[in-house]
Order: sequence, then C-alpha cells, then structure tokens
Amino acid sequence: MTTMKTIRTLSVIMCVTGLSALAFAQNATPAHITASDASKHHGEAATVCGKVVDVAVDKYGIAGHGKPVKFYLDQADPHVFFFVTFGTKDGGPEEAIAAYQGKRVCVTGKIGMMDLPYIMAADRSQIKPQTENK
Repeated sequence: MTTMKTIRTLSVIMCVTGLSALAFAQNATPAHITASDASKHHGEAATVCGKVVDVAVDKYGIAGHGKPVKFYLDQADPHVFFFVTFGTKDGGPEEAIAAYQGKRVCVTGKIGMMDLPYIMAADRSQIKPQTENK
C-alpha cells in the first residue's frame, strides 16, 4: 500500500512540475530584437523594434480584414524585416499608414519567413508606437 501511495504522490508532483513550467513559459516576455536580427529568430515569438521606413499595400484584400499593409522597418533597400497589419474598416489602409509611417514601433508576435522575416499583426494591439529616443 505504501508503494502505491508513493507512486501516486510522485505522479502528482511530476504533473504539477510540468504544468508550472508550461505556465511560466507562456508568461515569459518575448525577447526584444532589432529588425536586422529577426532572421536569426525564425519561428520564435519576439518583439521587433525599429522605424517604419517603407510601406506597401497589397493589391487584393482579405475577406473581413481589407487590404494587408506591409510596414518595413529600419532599412528601405534592401528590406530586412516587415510586419503586416490591416487598416480599420472605415479608414482602410490609409488609416494604418497614417498610424505608423515614419514612426518608431515595436511589434510582438511569432516571426515567420518568406523572402524576409515578418510578423503578422492582425491584432493591432501587437503594435506599440514608441517615442523617438527609444
């Protein structure tokens, strides 16, 4: 009987330990990285900060969201990183462009890779404008 109780206690301890590690990992703050370092962090959640230096509006929209707007950070040519977001329904892409063009921003999310590293920021709360001295 004592052996069963010991095994049960160990099982509970292992489950609690495993779940606490998972809970702490989810609350961890993503690393802050530069736009030029983003390519080294493909597949990771991170906060990428930089100045919006170029903007492109896709030709076609996505149902329920409108036209995607790409914001390129830090380097205009060649580009090193971009994030994608959408304008509000009323303001369209122009509203998003006015909110971020020429400004310093930090965008948080999982870094994907196409030709360049990028973050899809469909939720605008992922994008935080910064003051110029940061």
